[in-house]
Amino acid sequence: MPSHLVVKQLSKKYEKFVALAPTNFELMGGEITILSGPNGSGKTTLLSCLAGLIPPSSGTVNVMGYDLYSDEVEVRRRMIYVPDVPRFYLELTAWEHLRFIAMANEVGKTFEPQAERIMKKYGIWGAKDLFPHHYSRGMRLKLGLALALIRPFDVLLLDEPTSALDIEAVKILIDELHSLRDNGVAILLTTHDPGLIDQLADRRLLIRNGEIKAE
Repeated sequence: MPSHLVVKQLSKKYEKFVALAPTNFELMGGEITILSGPNGSGKTTLLSCLAGLIPPSSGTVNVMGYDLYSDEVEVRRRMIYVPDVPRFYLELTAWEHLRFIAMANEVGKTFEPQAERIMKKYGIWGAKDLFPHHYSRGMRLKLGLALALIRPFDVLLLDEPTSALDIEAVKILIDELHSLRDNGVAILLTTHDPGLIDQLADRRLLIRNGEIKAE
């Protein structure tokens, strides 16, 4: 499979503090890459730079041939990021969030059955008409995953995706990620869970003090 995401000399500094040293790596389609490392080592900083949420100090991010900083709209059509603490609109219910994301990404007549299937799978169908601020942390994480899965993408970034999930939801997510990989999606996720690493990792990256090394 070709490279879906290419990172060159990506770095992030806060004055003299190096949160992310210049790094190069690629994510391949049909492959799950696990990024692990101690707390504060730079995992979330890296994902935030890849997702365009914080500007890097140097480097480039290329997704499916499009540059994040000059072709941001095209990149966002092809890549999605689910943080460990998703944020939501105060004015929209869970179902309205799914409809909004589906419409923005041109998901047509398949939206309603697809949204129902995803919400039932993750056990939040009964709370579809509630506002997300009424959800527990685990339910909010499930909704964040649902918002990712309702739309097409080529690259998926996940930051500690099982941090607040129950055992059943973790099993469901593992199966989902295997299916996405088999369908050619490139996946990068961070985790401290050795069991998750054993079940998912096709390739591993280790980050310490902002420096990334292949394992």
